[in-house]
Amino acid sequence: MQNPNTPAYRIPEPFARVLGHLPRYPGSVLFVTGLNLVLTRHLHPDTLHMLEGRSLRIHVADAGLRFDYTWRDGAFRAARHEQAEPDLTFRADAWDFHCLLQRSEDPDTLFFSRRLVIEGDTELGLMVKNTLDSIDMAVFQPRTVLRDVLTTLRHRLRPASLSAQTNQTGS
Repeated sequence: MQNPNTPAYRIPEPFARVLGHLPRYPGSVLFVTGLNLVLTRHLHPDTLHMLEGRSLRIHVADAGLRFDYTWRDGAFRAARHEQAEPDLTFRADAWDFHCLLQRSEDPDTLFFSRRLVIEGDTELGLMVKNTLDSIDMAVFQPRTVLRDVLTTLRHRLRPASLSAQTNQTGS
């Protein structure tokens, strides 16, 4: 049962056909880059330990997009799950994923109305769902995302710039 206040929106079919033909791996690389920049710092170490080496997929059904990834060696990594099904798949239309991020729809409501499909390891799915439910969605607001990205980039670039200064003054 769809919330009457939520407009039903689907990616237009011609656009979805084009998106569905895009190669998965480059899209997965972009997806995990976003996860690493925005989400990783907000995940509990126990959660990351449970994700280690597990294969995951986000399937945006109406857009024909699939993002395959895993958590390995301290970061989300793009993956290729062509030979076997991933350990966990979340499938929904783009609008339903948007509603989940905005918290305008409850994941359980979407699940029981069959608008969100979770396939694979049930325990892993519940852990991921509960983890996402516990995150303050303000971390996904554009201003917060930009601040976090700039902070991450500053930290990554700082050692290189400090080394360059040390080499210049030490010579």
